[in-house]
Amino acid sequence: MSTFENSDRLREVLGGFFNFILDHPEMGPKLIASKLILKFNYTEPDLSITIDLRERPEITYNDAGKTPDVEMRMKADVAHRFWFGKVNLMIALARREMVAKGPIPKILKLLPVIKPAYELYPKYLKEKGFSGYLL
Repeated sequence: MSTFENSDRLREVLGGFFNFILDHPEMGPKLIASKLILKFNYTEPDLSITIDLRERPEITYNDAGKTPDVEMRMKADVAHRFWFGKVNLMIALARREMVAKGPIPKILKLLPVIKPAYELYPKYLKEKGFSGYLL
């Protein structure tokens, strides 16, 4: 059984967390400085989240109009475990639990930037009333 009941809940939880990260005083400016368009395609449930970091950060859902620099595909549960720090990106890519399209070095450069998010994700879930999603 999937962690997220439906795509609306996935959007609410992960989309909200991406907004939280972009507003973070340390992570946000560093992510925005990358000037990338990142697209995350989730399954079980299905949802696409695009994060445009080129000018003014913008998060869109199921957006087919933007061409991403980096595109990641995974089950929503893999993404959920990733934000708890329980999924190693390189191992997940090797096992094809995550599939990346685009320049992998650009993805890897963002890993140190988002490292504080692993500690913040459980706190975010609690603060927003999503304690049922804690691992």
